[in-house]
Amino acid sequence: MTDVAQPIPAVRRSRFERLRDSDIWYSFRRSPSAVGAAIALTVLILTAVLAPLFAPQNPYDMAALELWNSELPPIWLEGGQWPYVLGTDVQGRDLLSAILYGSRVSIMIGVASVAVSLAVGLSLGLISGYFGGWMDNVLMRIGDVLLSIPTILIAILVSAVARELLPLGWREAGSAAVLVLAISLTAWVQYARTVRAQTMVERRKEYVQAARLIKVPARRIMAKHILPNTMTPILVAATLNFGLAILIEATLSFLGVGMPPTEPSLGTLIRIGNQYLFSGLWWIVLFPAIQLSLLVVSVNVLGDWLRDALNPKLR
Repeated sequence: MTDVAQPIPAVRRSRFERLRDSDIWYSFRRSPSAVGAAIALTVLILTAVLAPLFAPQNPYDMAALELWNSELPPIWLEGGQWPYVLGTDVQGRDLLSAILYGSRVSIMIGVASVAVSLAVGLSLGLISGYFGGWMDNVLMRIGDVLLSIPTILIAILVSAVARELLPLGWREAGSAAVLVLAISLTAWVQYARTVRAQTMVERRKEYVQAARLIKVPARRIMAKHILPNTMTPILVAATLNFGLAILIEATLSFLGVGMPPTEPSLGTLIRIGNQYLFSGLWWIVLFPAIQLSLLVVSVNVLGDWLRDALNPKLR
């Protein structure tokens, strides 16, 4: 009696092993610019999130500020003192601490605005592309109106109006929420247009038609079947818009309609430092500007790499 060959059971690979052997990981390893940007962005985010561990001073604690240590230059210049590595501002606030805490505020607002824009854009894009008709026309015309006005002007208008409507005691506490709302008001349109275009293609395919025939609810079809097939361009757009959101927040704070001086973001620090630029205190504006540039450039480099890595025509 001959032995029947037993089938070899399939070995289930972990998610980490699948990622390690994937094309996108291979592309990432072969791109020095993407690796460098990822390392820089990781360091910037970790030092911002863990600012209390790295910062010599809490810039929000007025009791910790020492006016006799104000306007100190960076430590490598004459007159610099330890632990004020990057110097101090006119209030005696350690500039390195202010930059780390300010980066945390900027990153938090960038992440929150992208999350809100994604939630609104994905929902409206799916509804518009799946149902079409008058609903599609109304949503897309609203998007056209918002896109016809420069984003920064809408953000300034929303931020200024919201601050006037809020009670006086809530204005500083609600500054971050107002900025997220102002940035998200126009950012959702790009996601909605992208998802709408993908949804209009996917809804005509056989698997969607089959789901409709067996009476699968439209909500489940959009969430379980159509949405996963639209995530590639959305992921690229979200990465690039993260850097753009940080830049818009910095612009609003620089113009005085963003974060207050009591909770400074990078844009607020640049605005404060710009007032003393011609007084010889160049470090107050230079180092926050460098931090902002590194943060935005790192995000944009990663976004450009991701766009190329996920493009099937370039594989």
